[in-house]
Amino acid sequence: MEGIQHKEVEVNGIKMHVAEKGEGPVVLFLHGFPELWYSWRHQILALSSRGYRAVAPDLRGYGDTEAPPSITSYTCFHIVGDLVALIDLLGVDQVFLVAHDWGAIIGWYLCMFRPDRVKAYVCLSVPLLHRNPNVRTVDAMRAMYGDDYYICRFQKPGEMEAQMAEVGTEYVLKNILTTRKTGPPIFPKGEYGTGFNPDMTNSLPSWLSREDLAYYVSKFEKTGFTGPLNYYRNMNPNWELTAPWSGVKIKVPVKFITGDLDMVYTSLNMKEYIHGGGFKEDVPNLEEVIVQKGVAHFNNQEAAEEINTHIYDFINKF
Repeated sequence: MEGIQHKEVEVNGIKMHVAEKGEGPVVLFLHGFPELWYSWRHQILALSSRGYRAVAPDLRGYGDTEAPPSITSYTCFHIVGDLVALIDLLGVDQVFLVAHDWGAIIGWYLCMFRPDRVKAYVCLSVPLLHRNPNVRTVDAMRAMYGDDYYICRFQKPGEMEAQMAEVGTEYVLKNILTTRKTGPPIFPKGEYGTGFNPDMTNSLPSWLSREDLAYYVSKFEKTGFTGPLNYYRNMNPNWELTAPWSGVKIKVPVKFITGDLDMVYTSLNMKEYIHGGGFKEDVPNLEEVIVQKGVAHFNNQEAAEEINTHIYDFINKF
């Protein structure tokens, strides 16, 4: 990780940790759950070596960024507010956006609220979550998959934290990062148990070293999981808050990339939405959809070089 600079900046009333490297047009990287700036380590090195300024914050509640105690401090507006303040601090009008998982959800909100700040968006794993004006987000998921669908299980304050504590931080992180199980993650009743990955083994995949896992563990042992889980606890409030944007089209140019073994791609009717015309209707400037064969959810780490090339090839056009 040589040459990556770390700094703390003040955004939107909180202190935020940012990793960055390189000079040139800014590429802003937004990580997902349960991750850190570190998830973009390969992309930071690749893009900074190709004439870009790669910037990867720990999002609100994660890593070395401040974690406000209140659940209500984690709405889409708070998190997008952090990012707009960060873009201002970087001294640029627009950024290239690259985001994954929860970072991708926040990325869509950034494109929705402030399209003037995003030149183009490379979105990994999570397409736009089309807002159904008739049913709250988590309610719809509960109706589809029941109370033990992971997002439903994440809702009650303190409950999932306690269940995660029973199995330990390292187990939770390894369990999530190494899963290749397709379809909706359904938890065992009343416990974290085997969580996302009933097939977990002692070994790690080639793309996740012991040192990588240890870095994640060191940060989450310090912060716990409450900040990250609070993003999920705001899914229904976000549904209410974004009523004014119901039906809005995302006009930013977008390239979408997912793995065919991704738990998101293989649940929630995502394939139908992505390939059946709905996604393109909501995002008229969706230029490309890439489905990586044999790749699971954490494609920015598992298929890093391929992702690096996809990012560069897309943003290089602008």
